[in-house]
Amino acid sequence: MPLLSLITYAPLVGALGILALRLGGRADDAKSAETARWIALVTTLATFALSVLLVAQYDSSNPGFQFVEETAWFMGLSYRMGVDGISILFVLLTAFLMPLCIAASWRSIDKRVHEYLIAFLVLETLVIGVFCALDLVLFYIFFEFGLVPMFLIIGIWGGARRVYAAFKFFLYTLLGSVLMLAAILFMIGVSGTSSIPALMQYAFTPEAQTWLWLAFFASFAVKMPMWPVHTWLPDAHVEAPTAGSVILAGILLKMGGYGFLRFSLPMFPQASDLFTPLVLTLSVIAVIYTSLIAFRQTDVKKLIAYSSVAHMGLVTMGIFAGNAEGEQGAIFQMLSHGVISGALFLCVGVIYDRMHTRDIAFYGGLVKRMPFYAGVFMLFTMGNVGLPGTSGFVGEVLAMVGVYEVSTWAAILAASGVILSAVYMLTLYRRVVFGEMTNPKLSAIEDLNWREIAIFAPLVVATLYMGVQPNSVFNVTQASVDQLVQVYRAAIGG
Repeated sequence: MPLLSLITYAPLVGALGILALRLGGRADDAKSAETARWIALVTTLATFALSVLLVAQYDSSNPGFQFVEETAWFMGLSYRMGVDGISILFVLLTAFLMPLCIAASWRSIDKRVHEYLIAFLVLETLVIGVFCALDLVLFYIFFEFGLVPMFLIIGIWGGARRVYAAFKFFLYTLLGSVLMLAAILFMIGVSGTSSIPALMQYAFTPEAQTWLWLAFFASFAVKMPMWPVHTWLPDAHVEAPTAGSVILAGILLKMGGYGFLRFSLPMFPQASDLFTPLVLTLSVIAVIYTSLIAFRQTDVKKLIAYSSVAHMGLVTMGIFAGNAEGEQGAIFQMLSHGVISGALFLCVGVIYDRMHTRDIAFYGGLVKRMPFYAGVFMLFTMGNVGLPGTSGFVGEVLAMVGVYEVSTWAAILAASGVILSAVYMLTLYRRVVFGEMTNPKLSAIEDLNWREIAIFAPLVVATLYMGVQPNSVFNVTQASVDQLVQVYRAAIGG
């Protein structure tokens, strides 16, 4: 059974069902919208179940690609799909977050519901395709077309400045991807193949590696995003609907880190080694600079958005450390950040749906009216600052250990980011949750309802489980990471 294709395209089946429902009724039909929500929820849950089955059948001792599907496509190209220990957990993360996003949008999205749900289901197919594609052209198609549904989600269902934010997001990411397309065409022309496994073994000349690395870096650095091409992210997060922010931070940012792991290190190892000082410098600036900016924010969403940039700085440092600790820490940090940042944006969505403002000064004393919310928000705040026992701790420590082997100063400066993150996140929590409830508008605010508790429960479990059982991740990733590091080190003579 072509399990990967089944997981990838299952959301499209739900999207087609909702489209048929929309074409057969009125756009403002409340009953039709409710049916569409259930179709989307069932579809994403089924996709998640299939992804769990995929992980259960995965052979963690085999570092190569598994569940490989290959068939002739067109013009000499092939449709190739497969996963290894580096990519399979990102498929699981995507499938895990999508049903939560559908549930979080159940009441907050009441306009053009059918179109909104179709956009999310199409986006799920494209994102999973990115992590499963084993052909350069197929990867590029999934990678590039993923911009379209997110552009629509921000531009149609976003806030007051949604059009500006949507175009900024689209243009930034598109510009980098154009350079990557040129590099892809060059690679196919030189090597005579578009197969990613074959290209990982192809030896490009050092000069070619330099230019190819820069072209791919332009695309992946924007997607992460790295400093200084990060400015699109806060605007996109602030204007996007809650579920859009969850997917943006939880999944789309990880496509940049995945690209570095899949292409930059194995295909251009000499160039990666050459540019490691540049990456470490940009990453250290990102960790410190964006943490300081986060501390000055008055909008809760924008603060968490800048926090994401700082955390992705640790990820890029770990990746380009080029050792097992760094790679494992970077992958774990991406998975952990996907859960924790997604949960934090959902926490913002809870109070925004009730009060329709994200201004930090508006809140205060929420623990008196929302004790369950205060507890959930506290857990994810602690996870974001890397408290031991949560998933945020493991990835940060491993990434910094890996960096320390390469650059002592980079590791020391990056460690200051952990302190800064504690400062701005604990300050945010204190101002929103503790203190006196001086705003009379908050006197009637309600605590989490059953739907919101059901959304947060799996996120709480994932954060704690990964924190106390990190081997559940490392057992899957270890063989593939060890092989990546071995090949990289051999190529650079390390």
